[in-house]
Amino acid sequence: MNSEQLHTPLNILLADDDRDDRAFFEKALLEISIATHLTTVNDGEQLMEYLTENKNKLPDIVFLDLSMPRKTGYECLAEITGDKNFTGLYTVMLTTSFTRGMELEDNLIKTLLNMRAQHYIRKPADFEALKKVIKDILTIFIEKKTHIETPFKNIK
Repeated sequence: MNSEQLHTPLNILLADDDRDDRAFFEKALLEISIATHLTTVNDGEQLMEYLTENKNKLPDIVFLDLSMPRKTGYECLAEITGDKNFTGLYTVMLTTSFTRGMELEDNLIKTLLNMRAQHYIRKPADFEALKKVIKDILTIFIEKKTHIETPFKNIK
């Protein structure tokens, strides 16, 4: 990334059916020292409509709730990874809780990562923990983009 791109706000798309979770997420983003622009949708169908309508200007990162009405996050991830228009879309899967046991959750995480989600996180109930998780994900994203687009140097 060039220096101008580093100062351009990251375009973030949040798909979550819970109004309080969307507000919590937005408030956390405002307190993070990384420039962002947030767009939100309320369910999986709205997410896929948004992505289809904006396929020439996709968001940098999609935060995608697993449990949504009309179309789940899992179904959306399958559509995203199956559509060449969305190749490389950086997708972070979110869930409020997982009560079926660690072994099943580990299997879910492996499945989501195999489907090309970049991260899986449980939404923290604590505001400071949410800010940290979001900042960590955005930092990883920026570092990967910077590294990918940095020209190779001769190594002697």
